[in-house]
Amino acid sequence: MIDLGTGGRRTTGGTLVAGVDSSTQSVKVVLCRADDGTVVERYSAPHPDGTECHPRHWEEALAGAAPLLRRAAAVSVAAQQHGLVALDDQGEVVRPALLWNDTRSAPQAAQLTKELGGPGWWADQTGSVPVASFTVTKLRWLSEHEPDHAERTASVLLPHDWLTWRLATAHESPGRAAGPSTDRGDASGTGYWSPATGEYLPQVLVAALGRVPVVPRVADPGEAVGQTRHGALVAPGTGDNMGAALGLGLAPGEVVVSLGTSGTAFAVADRPSADPSGAVAGFADATGRFLPLVCTLNAARVLSSAATLLGVSLERLSDLALEAPPGADGLVLLPYLDGERTPDRPDATGVVHGLTTRNATPANLARAAVEGMLAGLADAVESLRAQGVQVSSVRLIGGGARSEAVRRIAPAVLGAPVLVPAPDEYVALGAARQAAWVLGERPPAWPGPPVEEYDAPPTPQVRERYATLRDRTADWRTQP
Repeated sequence: MIDLGTGGRRTTGGTLVAGVDSSTQSVKVVLCRADDGTVVERYSAPHPDGTECHPRHWEEALAGAAPLLRRAAAVSVAAQQHGLVALDDQGEVVRPALLWNDTRSAPQAAQLTKELGGPGWWADQTGSVPVASFTVTKLRWLSEHEPDHAERTASVLLPHDWLTWRLATAHESPGRAAGPSTDRGDASGTGYWSPATGEYLPQVLVAALGRVPVVPRVADPGEAVGQTRHGALVAPGTGDNMGAALGLGLAPGEVVVSLGTSGTAFAVADRPSADPSGAVAGFADATGRFLPLVCTLNAARVLSSAATLLGVSLERLSDLALEAPPGADGLVLLPYLDGERTPDRPDATGVVHGLTTRNATPANLARAAVEGMLAGLADAVESLRAQGVQVSSVRLIGGGARSEAVRRIAPAVLGAPVLVPAPDEYVALGAARQAAWVLGERPPAWPGPPVEEYDAPPTPQVRERYATLRDRTADWRTQP
């Protein structure tokens, strides 16, 4: 369990709730007033880098927030989606968790897609066509490449499930019937739970692992799933994107583009989506609605990589990008620096195209990096439109949104006005709002964040050059 120490809650100034964002790179915690969401204290700690992580590192990082968590009347965890936490029949971790950004299971994703009826079947049954990020593909990889670990795997959790269970000490060992819980939002990213029916798909688990392991009970939105050692209610928690939607108070049809380690474009919807092309993942959200989402592997790291290549700071990269004209004098960057998830090219690499003696300047390369990253997300927004999402404006969040160049160039590439909420930890705030929900009958109506609006004439030529390069390189692969 996560040891919160001794001592009761101190709720001076009103009831407090805690929201946890356990991301790939770090844990962030906000302690908020339950009535209006005002943040009264914050905490953060790093996680190890990489595509695998032992869950104890998440637990150790969160343990440092014990002074905040002891003051909360309720707590909720939102965390990175898709990761595979395999536990034995004693509830012990079998191996380090395979994270969403581990793409080694790409062949297994293709195998499973073919074996169980093709993309259309998967879209209809699970809302999504599996890619290497999804938990189900990692289960198949484990079965094929680490059969001893697969044999020991009695139960399967997601990262947020693990932390929620460790906080909720009233739960039994996860290998037993009274095991831990999950929520519909994070469950919808496994590949073996249906957002449309709200049921697990045992045939998919059998195809992946050869049997049906113990999986978490899917809690209702707003349901308390346990208590911490000091008596705080524990909310179901959710995935990070679902947490961000809740933190922003997203309404149906409003689109968010998040520029973090990965890039995502998503919107809240009243109906489930099923895209057989695989571009749109038909997730559920944390409230009982749905969250069609497109994810790219390459977002803010494109900017940091370009800054490293040029030997400049991120601030200087932004200045350079704004010095160059739209289209970067013909220089185009295809930003598949870590492979890519959408489109599904796990073995792809980045490509710089159109380089000449005339346009070989730091400013043009900086501009091409910004435009390439945004063009990938513009494709994501177009995929949402194809699923019936109306896009009147885009909310831009995440670390990459702090770049002034990104803010000013985004409306031209995305083709819509861009609203930039004041920088904040919206995933953690969404978790805190869910924590406040378990204290009442519905999510509290916290005020929305202040926003800055950006607009610019569209630059279709940037998207056209990007699309040409994207399509020309569709069959390029880098051999290991």
